Amino acid sequence: MHCFTSIQIRRHILKWQGLLGLTALASLVHVAQAQDTRNVREPVMPATCTVLLAEPSTPNRNDAPRIQTAMDNCLPGKAVHLAANNGNTAFTSGPLKFRSGVTLVVDAGVTLYASTNPLLFDRGAKTCGSNDAAGKGCQPFIAVEGVWGAGIMGEGVIDGQGGQLIEGKNESWWQIARRAQKEKQRQNVPRLIQLDKVQDFTMHRITLRNSPNFHVAMNRVDGFTAWGIRIDTPHDARNTDGIDPGASRNVTIAYSHIRTGDDNVAIKAGSNGPSENISILHNHFYSGHGMSIGSETNGGVRNVLVEDLVMDGTTSGLRIKSNDRRGGIVSGVVYRDVCLRDIRWPLYINTQYEPGPAGDLIPSYTDIRMERVHSLTPGQVILQGYDEQRPLHLALKDVVVDGNPVIKLEFAKLTGQLNAPDAQAVNCTERFVPFPQS
Repeated sequence: MHCFTSIQIRRHILKWQGLLGLTALASLVHVAQAQDTRNVREPVMPATCTVLLAEPSTPNRNDAPRIQTAMDNCLPGKAVHLAANNGNTAFTSGPLKFRSGVTLVVDAGVTLYASTNPLLFDRGAKTCGSNDAAGKGCQPFIAVEGVWGAGIMGEGVIDGQGGQLIEGKNESWWQIARRAQKEKQRQNVPRLIQLDKVQDFTMHRITLRNSPNFHVAMNRVDGFTAWGIRIDTPHDARNTDGIDPGASRNVTIAYSHIRTGDDNVAIKAGSNGPSENISILHNHFYSGHGMSIGSETNGGVRNVLVEDLVMDGTTSGLRIKSNDRRGGIVSGVVYRDVCLRDIRWPLYINTQYEPGPAGDLIPSYTDIRMERVHSLTPGQVILQGYDEQRPLHLALKDVVVDGNPVIKLEFAKLTGQLNAPDAQAVNCTERFVPFPQS
């Protein structure tokens, strides 16, 4: 159930009376100002309103109508369960829309598959499943818009089927995305989960697999918790970011395992406003592009805590990326107790990401701190500010990159030293673990 803070209670009390307890969120140590301002606790499963049983698979199956009806009729504070039945464990569905206060639970052993029929996701122009200049032709599989207190839980799986052939075509969602890259176009493919103007959304224990595009994309969200989730998609699946908080605040991603084909987590802030008060705690990242901020930072990113993170085989490690066409102020970012291994760019802070025509949205990175960060393999370290007037301000304490890393420093004002003689390297020996299999 959801336990709201006093601020959240005041926010919702005029909407619904007596709903204190929709999803409980884990108490984490408060460290300065650089984190989620909520008191976050591990979520608790809400009571059940409806159980839907899996039925035998048939061609062109679409379970969306019965799932949507169940969710529409569920009272706030309760959950719709998807459950196995006589050996049947699969649901296949077109787009779903969430309601305030309602949680979708996918039981252990059950998989909710996104349909491969592009017409179900099409926005009306019949472009979903094709490439063009816009790339906005598909609805997301799960749309959460303008609601509060909703969630996705359970030990089951949500599978976007990104590697399966699109119905009526000879390519998969991922293949048209790769072709779009070669042809300098944009792919029309569905995101797995899209959150817009949402308050207090919770994900707990669920596994997300094979999204055609971003797994969880957020826009103007206030209050998001992902606790103990898994995201599992191949390393070469293009644009399959794990979790992207954009223009969002009060975000906690904790105790989760993420491997994907793009950014494991990417904090973004474009024209819709800042991203702030974000905690990334006790996570493991595998294949992917790392723990990223950017590239859109023109809305401002502030008060971010990344603590107890293990990255094993990502292309980049701790990464802040932007340029003068989408840059802004990134400040109050703390990286603490981080272990890295087999990473090409273990530390990557760059103001010239994807060079192009000059713009006037200048990136500015200030009050960035790294404490007890240890890369067991060398790679390349890039620490780059924009110019002499707008340098990178970075404090280093016990930051060690083993071997002989290639180091590029440009317009960087450092407090402390990389590989300082007195640095106390974090012991990472026991912290690397295999990706957990469901």
